[in-house]
Amino acid sequence: MSVSRIARAALHRGRRAQRVTIIGAGIGGLTLAVELRRLGIDVEVYEAATDPRPSGDAVFLPANATRLLERIGIEPALGDASARVDGLIWRDGHTGAAIGRLLSAEGYAARTGAPGYGIGHADLHALLREAFGTDGLHLGHRVVGLADDGGGPAVLELVGGESVEADLVIGADGARSILRELVIGYDDAQFSGCLAWRGTVPRSRLTLLPDPDRLQLWLGADGHLMHHPVGGGDHAFLLVKRQTGPWAPEPWGWPADPDEHIHAYAGWHPAVVQMISAAPVSEHWALFHRPPLSTWSRGRVTLLGDAAHLALPHHCQGAAQAIEDAVVLAGCLAADDDWDRARTSYEVRRRDRTRRIQVAAVAAADVLHLPDGPRAQARNKRLGSPDAYDRHLAWIHEHDAAAGLPRP
Repeated sequence: MSVSRIARAALHRGRRAQRVTIIGAGIGGLTLAVELRRLGIDVEVYEAATDPRPSGDAVFLPANATRLLERIGIEPALGDASARVDGLIWRDGHTGAAIGRLLSAEGYAARTGAPGYGIGHADLHALLREAFGTDGLHLGHRVVGLADDGGGPAVLELVGGESVEADLVIGADGARSILRELVIGYDDAQFSGCLAWRGTVPRSRLTLLPDPDRLQLWLGADGHLMHHPVGGGDHAFLLVKRQTGPWAPEPWGWPADPDEHIHAYAGWHPAVVQMISAAPVSEHWALFHRPPLSTWSRGRVTLLGDAAHLALPHHCQGAAQAIEDAVVLAGCLAADDDWDRARTSYEVRRRDRTRRIQVAAVAAADVLHLPDGPRAQARNKRLGSPDAYDRHLAWIHEHDAAAGLPRP
Protein backbone atom coordinates (compact mmCIF):
# COMPACT_ATOMS: atom_id res chain seq x y z
CA MET A 1 0.00 0.00 0.00
CA SER A 2 1.50 3.36 -1.00
CA VAL A 3 2.25 6.05 1.60
CA SER A 4 -0.14 8.96 1.10
CA ARG A 5 0.57 12.67 1.43
CA ILE A 6 -1.04 12.61 4.91
CA ALA A 7 1.20 9.75 5.97
CA ARG A 8 4.31 11.59 4.74
CA ALA A 9 3.20 14.66 6.70
CA ALA A 10 2.87 12.51 9.81
CA LEU A 11 6.41 11.19 9.30
CA HIS A 12 7.70 14.77 9.05
CA ARG A 13 6.06 15.52 12.41
CA GLY A 14 8.05 12.66 13.92
CA ARG A 15 5.01 10.42 14.28
CA ARG A 16 5.15 6.93 12.76
CA ALA A 17 2.70 6.70 9.85
CA GLN A 18 0.19 4.01 10.70
CA ARG A 19 -2.37 2.57 8.35
CA VAL A 20 -6.05 2.50 9.21
CA THR A 21 -8.12 0.31 6.95
CA ILE A 22 -11.90 0.62 7.19
CA ILE A 23 -14.03 -2.25 5.94
CA GLY A 24 -17.39 -0.90 4.81
CA ALA A 25 -18.33 2.37 3.10
CA GLY A 26 -21.66 2.87 4.84
CA ILE A 27 -22.64 5.79 7.04
CA GLY A 28 -20.38 4.81 9.94
CA GLY A 29 -17.39 3.85 7.81
CA LEU A 30 -17.48 7.02 5.72
CA THR A 31 -18.01 9.26 8.77
CA LEU A 32 -14.95 7.70 10.38
CA ALA A 33 -12.94 8.08 7.17
CA VAL A 34 -13.86 11.77 6.83
CA GLU A 35 -13.02 12.51 10.45
CA LEU A 36 -9.74 10.56 10.45
CA ARG A 37 -8.57 12.43 7.38
CA ARG A 38 -9.63 15.75 8.93
CA LEU A 39 -7.49 14.88 11.96
CA GLY A 40 -4.46 13.97 9.82
CA ILE A 41 -4.57 10.16 9.91
CA ASP A 42 -4.00 8.14 6.75
CA VAL A 43 -7.04 6.00 5.93
CA GLU A 44 -8.17 3.58 3.25
CA VAL A 45 -11.74 2.32 2.83
CA TYR A 46 -12.64 -1.04 1.27
CA GLU A 47 -16.23 -1.72 0.24
CA ALA A 48 -17.62 -5.00 -1.12
CA ALA A 49 -20.18 -3.37 -3.41
CA THR A 50 -19.09 -1.90 -6.72
CA ASP A 51 -21.77 0.77 -6.37
CA PRO A 52 -22.57 1.18 -2.66
CA ARG A 53 -25.43 3.64 -3.04
CA PRO A 54 -28.13 2.65 -0.51
CA SER A 55 -31.69 1.80 -1.50
CA GLY A 56 -34.45 4.39 -1.44
CA ASP A 57 -35.12 4.28 2.31
CA ALA A 58 -34.54 7.21 4.64
CA VAL A 59 -32.80 8.13 7.88
CA PHE A 60 -33.92 10.24 10.82
CA LEU A 61 -30.92 12.10 12.17
CA PRO A 62 -31.53 13.22 15.76
CA ALA A 63 -29.54 15.98 17.43
CA ASN A 64 -26.96 13.55 18.82
CA ALA A 65 -26.01 12.82 15.19
CA THR A 66 -26.46 16.20 13.50
CA ARG A 67 -24.18 18.03 15.95
CA LEU A 68 -21.41 15.58 15.04
CA LEU A 69 -22.00 15.82 11.29
CA GLU A 70 -21.66 19.58 11.63
CA ARG A 71 -18.37 18.98 13.46
CA ILE A 72 -16.95 16.96 10.56
CA GLY A 73 -17.90 19.66 8.07
CA ILE A 74 -20.88 18.55 5.97
CA GLU A 75 -23.15 21.44 6.90
CA PRO A 76 -24.80 23.41 5.28
CA ALA A 77 -25.17 20.74 2.57
CA LEU A 78 -26.77 18.41 5.12
CA GLY A 79 -29.49 20.91 5.99
CA ASP A 80 -30.12 21.68 2.31
CA ALA A 81 -30.67 17.98 1.50
CA SER A 82 -32.89 17.30 4.53
CA ALA A 83 -36.28 18.17 5.97
CA ARG A 84 -36.25 19.68 9.44
CA VAL A 85 -38.39 17.49 11.70
CA ASP A 86 -40.83 19.46 13.85
CA GLY A 87 -40.91 17.41 17.05
CA LEU A 88 -42.49 14.04 17.83
CA ILE A 89 -46.02 12.71 18.31
CA TRP A 90 -47.27 9.36 19.56
CA ARG A 91 -50.73 8.41 18.23
CA ASP A 92 -53.29 5.68 18.60
CA GLY A 93 -53.00 3.67 15.40
CA HIS A 94 -56.75 3.17 15.03
CA THR A 95 -58.35 6.38 16.29
CA GLY A 96 -55.51 8.75 15.36
CA ALA A 97 -55.77 10.45 18.75
CA ALA A 98 -52.53 12.10 19.91
CA ILE A 99 -51.19 10.22 22.94
CA GLY A 100 -48.31 12.62 23.49
CA ARG A 101 -46.68 15.60 21.77
CA LEU A 102 -43.02 16.39 22.35
CA LEU A 103 -41.14 19.58 21.47
CA SER A 104 -41.57 21.66 18.33
CA ALA A 105 -38.58 22.01 16.01
CA GLU A 106 -37.56 25.18 17.81
CA GLY A 107 -38.05 23.60 21.21
CA TYR A 108 -36.15 20.46 20.19
CA ALA A 109 -33.15 22.42 18.91
CA ALA A 110 -33.21 24.64 21.99
CA ARG A 111 -33.17 21.62 24.32
CA THR A 112 -30.66 19.52 22.42
CA GLY A 113 -28.45 22.16 20.84
CA ALA A 114 -28.93 20.84 17.31
CA PRO A 115 -31.75 20.18 14.84
CA GLY A 116 -33.40 16.90 13.90
CA TYR A 117 -33.38 16.07 10.18
CA GLY A 118 -35.05 13.57 7.88
CA ILE A 119 -32.93 12.67 4.85
CA GLY A 120 -32.83 10.01 2.18
CA HIS A 121 -30.27 7.34 2.99
CA ALA A 122 -28.72 7.76 -0.47
CA ASP A 123 -28.53 11.54 -0.02
CA LEU A 124 -26.68 11.24 3.30
CA HIS A 125 -24.35 8.64 1.82
CA ALA A 126 -23.61 10.92 -1.15
CA LEU A 127 -22.71 13.83 1.15
CA LEU A 128 -20.26 11.70 3.12
CA ARG A 129 -18.79 10.16 0.00
CA GLU A 130 -18.25 13.60 -1.54
CA ALA A 131 -16.61 14.80 1.67
CA PHE A 132 -14.17 11.86 1.60
CA GLY A 133 -13.54 11.85 -2.14
CA THR A 134 -12.30 9.01 -4.32
CA ASP A 135 -8.68 8.90 -3.10
CA GLY A 136 -8.49 5.97 -0.70
CA LEU A 137 -11.95 4.56 -1.53
CA HIS A 138 -11.77 1.05 -3.00
CA LEU A 139 -15.04 -0.36 -4.34
CA GLY A 140 -15.76 -3.96 -5.28
CA HIS A 141 -13.29 -5.36 -2.73
CA ARG A 142 -14.91 -8.03 -0.53
CA VAL A 143 -13.03 -9.31 2.53
CA VAL A 144 -12.99 -13.10 2.81
CA GLY A 145 -10.30 -13.66 5.43
CA LEU A 146 -7.94 -12.11 7.95
CA ALA A 147 -4.44 -13.06 9.10
CA ASP A 148 -3.41 -11.36 12.33
CA ASP A 149 -0.61 -13.11 14.21
CA GLY A 150 0.39 -10.09 16.30
CA GLY A 151 3.88 -9.98 14.86
CA GLY A 152 3.24 -7.33 12.22
CA PRO A 153 0.46 -5.67 10.29
CA ALA A 154 -2.82 -7.50 9.85
CA VAL A 155 -3.37 -8.92 6.36
CA LEU A 156 -6.87 -8.81 4.87
CA GLU A 157 -7.61 -11.33 2.16
CA LEU A 158 -9.93 -10.10 -0.61
CA VAL A 159 -11.94 -11.90 -3.26
CA GLY A 160 -9.69 -12.61 -6.24
CA GLY A 161 -6.58 -13.29 -4.18
CA GLU A 162 -5.50 -9.71 -3.44
CA SER A 163 -4.33 -8.87 0.09
CA VAL A 164 -4.11 -5.62 2.04
CA GLU A 165 -1.91 -4.79 5.03
CA ALA A 166 -3.13 -2.55 7.86
CA ASP A 167 -1.92 -1.50 11.28
CA LEU A 168 -5.52 -1.18 12.38
CA VAL A 169 -8.65 -2.70 10.82
CA ILE A 170 -12.05 -1.14 11.53
CA GLY A 171 -15.01 -3.43 10.96
CA ALA A 172 -17.72 -1.02 9.81
CA ASP A 173 -19.37 -3.62 7.60
CA GLY A 174 -22.88 -3.38 8.98
CA ALA A 175 -25.56 -5.61 10.41
CA ARG A 176 -24.24 -8.80 8.79
CA SER A 177 -20.62 -8.03 9.59
CA ILE A 178 -17.96 -10.46 8.46
CA LEU A 179 -15.44 -8.77 10.75
CA ARG A 180 -17.66 -9.28 13.82
CA GLU A 181 -17.81 -12.98 13.09
CA LEU A 182 -14.01 -13.04 12.79
CA VAL A 183 -13.72 -11.22 16.14
CA ILE A 184 -16.10 -13.39 18.19
CA GLY A 185 -15.92 -16.61 16.16
CA TYR A 186 -19.60 -17.16 15.32
CA ASP A 187 -22.79 -15.48 14.08
CA ASP A 188 -24.73 -14.20 17.10
CA ALA A 189 -27.70 -12.52 15.36
CA GLN A 190 -31.01 -12.84 17.25
CA PHE A 191 -34.42 -12.57 15.57
CA SER A 192 -36.60 -10.02 17.36
CA GLY A 193 -39.95 -11.56 16.47
CA CYS A 194 -40.80 -8.58 14.22
CA LEU A 195 -41.01 -8.02 10.48
CA ALA A 196 -40.74 -4.65 8.74
CA TRP A 197 -41.65 -2.87 5.52
CA ARG A 198 -40.22 0.47 4.33
CA GLY A 199 -41.46 2.99 1.82
CA THR A 200 -41.28 6.58 0.62
CA VAL A 201 -44.36 8.58 -0.40
CA PRO A 202 -44.69 12.02 -2.06
CA ARG A 203 -46.05 14.37 0.55
CA SER A 204 -48.65 15.62 -1.94
CA ARG A 205 -50.43 12.25 -1.67
CA LEU A 206 -50.83 12.43 2.12
CA THR A 207 -54.02 14.47 2.20
CA LEU A 208 -55.29 12.82 5.41
CA LEU A 209 -52.10 13.07 7.44
CA PRO A 210 -52.17 15.34 10.51
CA ASP A 211 -48.98 17.16 11.54
CA PRO A 212 -46.95 16.17 8.46
CA ASP A 213 -43.82 17.99 9.62
CA ARG A 214 -43.35 15.81 12.70
CA LEU A 215 -41.87 12.41 13.37
CA GLN A 216 -44.83 10.28 14.41
CA LEU A 217 -45.34 6.82 15.87
CA TRP A 218 -48.77 5.23 15.51
CA LEU A 219 -49.23 2.46 18.07
CA GLY A 220 -51.35 -0.65 17.96
CA ALA A 221 -51.59 -4.25 19.09
CA ASP A 222 -48.64 -6.22 17.66
CA GLY A 223 -47.40 -3.43 15.42
CA HIS A 224 -46.55 0.22 14.88
CA LEU A 225 -45.84 2.76 12.14
CA MET A 226 -43.04 5.32 12.32
CA HIS A 227 -42.79 8.09 9.70
CA HIS A 228 -41.19 11.49 9.13
CA PRO A 229 -40.57 14.01 6.34
CA VAL A 230 -37.40 13.82 4.26
CA GLY A 231 -35.77 16.20 1.79
CA GLY A 232 -37.34 16.70 -1.61
CA GLY A 233 -40.92 16.84 -0.37
CA ASP A 234 -41.22 13.13 0.44
CA HIS A 235 -42.32 11.22 3.52
CA ALA A 236 -40.64 8.01 4.66
CA PHE A 237 -42.24 5.27 6.73
CA LEU A 238 -41.25 2.12 8.57
CA LEU A 239 -43.90 -0.46 9.42
CA VAL A 240 -43.13 -3.01 12.13
CA LYS A 241 -45.36 -6.01 12.84
CA ARG A 242 -45.05 -8.94 15.22
CA GLN A 243 -44.41 -12.21 13.38
CA THR A 244 -47.05 -14.88 13.75
CA GLY A 245 -46.47 -18.50 12.84
CA PRO A 246 -43.21 -20.37 12.22
CA TRP A 247 -40.02 -18.55 11.31
CA ALA A 248 -36.87 -19.60 9.48
CA PRO A 249 -33.89 -17.32 10.17
CA GLU A 250 -32.68 -17.03 6.55
CA PRO A 251 -32.81 -14.82 4.63
CA TRP A 252 -33.12 -11.52 6.49
CA GLY A 253 -35.06 -9.96 3.62
CA TRP A 254 -37.23 -11.48 0.91
CA PRO A 255 -39.80 -10.36 -1.69
CA ALA A 256 -43.10 -9.12 -0.33
CA ASP A 257 -46.46 -10.10 -1.80
CA PRO A 258 -48.33 -7.16 -3.35
CA ASP A 259 -50.34 -5.26 -0.75
CA GLU A 260 -49.35 -7.56 2.13
CA HIS A 261 -48.29 -4.55 4.20
CA ILE A 262 -51.71 -2.98 3.57
CA HIS A 263 -53.53 -6.14 4.65
CA ALA A 264 -51.37 -6.29 7.80
CA TYR A 265 -52.69 -2.84 8.79
CA ALA A 266 -56.31 -3.25 7.75
CA GLY A 267 -58.59 -1.32 10.11
CA TRP A 268 -55.95 1.25 11.09
CA HIS A 269 -56.61 4.98 10.83
CA PRO A 270 -57.39 6.22 7.27
CA ALA A 271 -54.24 8.39 7.26
CA VAL A 272 -52.13 5.28 7.92
CA VAL A 273 -53.87 3.27 5.21
CA GLN A 274 -53.53 6.14 2.72
CA MET A 275 -49.80 6.48 3.43
CA ILE A 276 -48.86 2.84 3.10
CA SER A 277 -51.17 2.30 0.12
CA ALA A 278 -49.38 5.07 -1.78
CA ALA A 279 -45.99 3.35 -1.69
CA PRO A 280 -45.21 0.14 -3.58
CA VAL A 281 -43.32 -2.23 -1.27
CA SER A 282 -41.36 -5.00 -2.96
CA GLU A 283 -39.52 -6.48 0.02
CA HIS A 284 -39.85 -7.00 3.73
CA TRP A 285 -37.26 -7.68 6.39
CA ALA A 286 -36.86 -9.68 9.54
CA LEU A 287 -35.58 -7.40 12.31
CA PHE A 288 -32.51 -8.75 14.07
CA HIS A 289 -30.37 -7.47 16.89
CA ARG A 290 -27.18 -8.71 18.49
CA PRO A 291 -26.26 -9.08 22.17
CA PRO A 292 -23.88 -6.51 23.66
CA LEU A 293 -20.20 -7.51 23.59
CA SER A 294 -17.76 -7.15 26.46
CA THR A 295 -15.07 -6.09 23.98
CA TRP A 296 -15.24 -4.77 20.42
CA SER A 297 -11.63 -5.59 19.55
CA ARG A 298 -9.51 -8.61 18.82
CA GLY A 299 -5.91 -8.28 17.73
CA ARG A 300 -5.76 -5.43 15.24
CA VAL A 301 -9.50 -5.45 14.51
CA THR A 302 -12.01 -3.08 16.16
CA LEU A 303 -15.74 -2.92 15.41
CA LEU A 304 -17.92 0.13 14.79
CA GLY A 305 -21.64 0.83 14.29
CA ASP A 306 -24.02 -2.05 13.58
CA ALA A 307 -21.07 -4.45 13.46
CA ALA A 308 -20.41 -3.64 17.13
CA HIS A 309 -23.94 -3.15 18.50
CA LEU A 310 -26.78 -3.88 16.09
CA ALA A 311 -30.00 -2.57 17.66
CA LEU A 312 -33.65 -2.65 16.66
CA PRO A 313 -34.85 0.54 14.88
CA HIS A 314 -37.48 1.54 17.43
CA HIS A 315 -35.46 4.52 18.72
CA CYS A 316 -34.19 5.62 15.26
CA GLN A 317 -30.60 5.39 16.50
CA GLY A 318 -28.81 3.03 14.09
CA ALA A 319 -27.14 5.69 11.94
CA ALA A 320 -26.74 8.06 14.90
CA GLN A 321 -24.83 5.54 16.99
CA ALA A 322 -22.52 4.68 14.09
CA ILE A 323 -21.80 8.41 13.69
CA GLU A 324 -21.11 8.74 17.43
CA ASP A 325 -18.75 5.74 17.29
CA ALA A 326 -16.89 7.23 14.34
CA VAL A 327 -16.24 10.62 15.91
CA VAL A 328 -15.16 9.12 19.23
CA LEU A 329 -12.86 6.53 17.66
CA ALA A 330 -11.24 9.10 15.38
CA GLY A 331 -10.70 11.47 18.30
CA CYS A 332 -9.13 8.77 20.46
CA LEU A 333 -6.78 7.60 17.68
CA ALA A 334 -5.70 11.15 16.86
CA ALA A 335 -4.94 11.96 20.49
CA ASP A 336 -2.87 8.91 21.41
CA ASP A 337 0.02 7.35 19.45
CA ASP A 338 -0.59 4.12 21.41
CA TRP A 339 -3.50 2.84 19.34
CA ASP A 340 -4.16 -0.11 21.64
CA ARG A 341 -4.73 2.35 24.47
CA ALA A 342 -6.76 4.59 22.14
CA ARG A 343 -9.05 1.70 21.22
CA THR A 344 -9.57 0.89 24.88
CA SER A 345 -10.55 4.51 25.48
CA TYR A 346 -13.00 4.32 22.56
CA GLU A 347 -14.68 1.22 23.94
CA VAL A 348 -14.87 2.61 27.47
CA ARG A 349 -16.57 5.76 26.15
CA ARG A 350 -19.02 3.88 23.95
CA ARG A 351 -19.96 0.49 25.44
CA ASP A 352 -22.34 1.50 28.20
CA ARG A 353 -24.25 3.97 26.03
CA THR A 354 -24.71 1.61 23.09
CA ARG A 355 -25.67 -1.24 25.41
CA ARG A 356 -28.32 0.94 27.04
CA ILE A 357 -29.74 1.89 23.64
CA GLN A 358 -29.81 -1.74 22.52
CA VAL A 359 -31.75 -2.75 25.64
CA ALA A 360 -34.12 0.22 25.32
CA ALA A 361 -34.86 -0.65 21.71
CA VAL A 362 -35.77 -4.25 22.60
CA ALA A 363 -38.03 -3.03 25.42
CA ALA A 364 -39.67 -0.47 23.12
CA ALA A 365 -41.23 -3.17 20.96
CA ASP A 366 -43.17 -4.49 23.95
CA VAL A 367 -44.25 -0.97 24.92
CA LEU A 368 -45.29 0.07 21.40
CA HIS A 369 -47.25 -3.10 20.62
CA LEU A 370 -49.57 -3.39 23.61
CA PRO A 371 -53.19 -4.39 22.95
CA ASP A 372 -55.99 -2.18 24.24
CA GLY A 373 -56.39 -2.52 27.99
CA PRO A 374 -54.99 -1.33 31.32
CA ARG A 375 -51.33 -1.67 30.31
CA ALA A 376 -51.85 0.36 27.13
CA GLN A 377 -53.74 2.98 29.10
CA ALA A 378 -50.89 3.23 31.62
CA ARG A 379 -48.38 3.55 28.77
CA ASN A 380 -50.43 6.30 27.14
CA LYS A 381 -50.58 8.19 30.43
CA ARG A 382 -46.77 8.05 30.73
CA LEU A 383 -46.18 9.11 27.11
CA GLY A 384 -48.68 11.95 27.44
CA SER A 385 -47.21 13.35 30.65
CA PRO A 386 -45.37 16.72 30.61
CA ASP A 387 -42.10 15.06 31.58
CA ALA A 388 -42.26 12.29 28.93
CA TYR A 389 -39.33 13.69 26.94
CA ASP A 390 -37.14 14.06 30.01
CA ARG A 391 -37.98 10.57 31.25
CA HIS A 392 -37.67 8.64 28.00
CA LEU A 393 -35.67 10.50 25.35
CA ALA A 394 -33.49 13.32 26.71
CA TRP A 395 -30.63 10.95 27.60
CA ILE A 396 -30.46 9.81 23.98
CA HIS A 397 -30.93 13.05 22.04
CA GLU A 398 -29.03 15.50 24.25
CA HIS A 399 -25.88 13.41 24.44
CA ASP A 400 -22.74 14.94 22.90
CA ALA A 401 -20.38 12.07 22.08
CA ALA A 402 -17.56 14.50 21.32
CA ALA A 403 -17.70 16.20 24.72
CA GLY A 404 -14.48 15.59 26.64
CA LEU A 405 -12.62 13.99 23.76
CA PRO A 406 -8.90 14.48 24.23
CA ARG A 407 -7.45 17.06 21.86
CA PRO A 408 -4.91 15.62 19.41
